[in-house]
Amino acid sequence: MPNNNSVIGVVGLGAMGMGSALAMLEAGLSVIGCDISVSARDVFAAKGGRSVASPAELAAECDIIVLLVVNAEQVESVLFGADGLAAKLAPGSLVMQCATVAPSYAQALGIRLAELDLLMLDSPVSGGTVKARAGQLSVMSSGGSDAYAKGESVLDAMSATVYRLGDSAGAGSSVKLVNQHLAGVHIAAAAEAMALGMRMGIDASTLYEVITHSAGNSWMFENRVPHIIKGDYTPLSAVDIFVKDLNIVHQTGRELTLAMPIAASALQQFTAASGLGLGREDDSAVIKVYERLSGIELPTAKAAPDKETAE
Repeated sequence: MPNNNSVIGVVGLGAMGMGSALAMLEAGLSVIGCDISVSARDVFAAKGGRSVASPAELAAECDIIVLLVVNAEQVESVLFGADGLAAKLAPGSLVMQCATVAPSYAQALGIRLAELDLLMLDSPVSGGTVKARAGQLSVMSSGGSDAYAKGESVLDAMSATVYRLGDSAGAGSSVKLVNQHLAGVHIAAAAEAMALGMRMGIDASTLYEVITHSAGNSWMFENRVPHIIKGDYTPLSAVDIFVKDLNIVHQTGRELTLAMPIAASALQQFTAASGLGLGREDDSAVIKVYERLSGIELPTAKAAPDKETAE
């Protein structure tokens, strides 16, 4: 059992938040989950955790808050909205901000929290739902030494690797943005490459086998193309996530007067996919843009075998 008396409030019991909250529980930490979804709270409770519906309810018991929400708007609502908890937390409490947000927003948030005598770790995460559940995420973080000391047990429970990138908010979100730039570009490029191969008549599975053993392979190609081959677009990371994240890339580029035409092209493909009504499908569904444009025939999901036939 860790030598830590903190109570951790995890806000956001979605795929990433649920996994991380359960990993913290299994590490012996005292965790209270928070989500507006009744079903998410029920799942967490069934696994042995406590849960509440409102972020403000966490303030009386928690001295560490982990924000595993979707975007800056949700961060803002949780901390400073009508039911926000920032003003209710005890001085010296720690806020770990794990969503992908603009570095400029993370910097400003650190200043605002410091004015309330609160600590902050700018700590976006990467690794997906499986690694979240296993407590094996990569954390791209920045903050003061006192914030790291207070959050050490939480970081240990939720991550395999913690990158300490600076002593103030903003650096963690900056590195996460570079990661999301590359991830989005690689997924869009993988989709376009598969569309090219299939348009030339190459079998999708054969193409995957060759490319994953060739120099053109990437982690995203290897991870996402099987979704296309199986015709399974169950969202592990949705199209609209990359509409959001690549828009943040461009917002930051404008702030820095830095042109990023490759990211712009990827953003247009994800935006097109979202415009086709695919925003909640897996991000590999960006290939369906090419299906509409060129008429390529994508693999379809195989129906489950009939029980009597299978027997």
